[in-house]
Amino acid sequence: MAEHTYKFNVTMTCGGCSGAVERVLKKLDGVKSYDVSLDTQTAFITTEDGLDYTTVLEKIKKTGKKVNSGEADGQAQAV
Repeated sequence: MAEHTYKFNVTMTCGGCSGAVERVLKKLDGVKSYDVSLDTQTAFITTEDGLDYTTVLEKIKKTGKKVNSGEADGQAQAV
C-alpha cells in the first residue's frame, strides 16, 4: 500500500500549541506517524494512501493554529 508524506509549517508558540496539533493527528484515522516540532514550527505526517492532504490540513486548522505553508509528497500545496 502506498503512503503519503505531508509537511506543514504551523505557527506554534508553546507546548500547548504543539500538543493540540499532536492530539488531532493522533485521533485522525489513516495517520501512520507524525512528528510535531515546536522548535522548527513544523509538522511532518506520514499517512496511508486514502488520507488526503486537504483532510489533514483542515484537521490542523481546527486547532486554531495558523498554517503558513504545506507540502504533499514534496510538492508545495495551497493552504
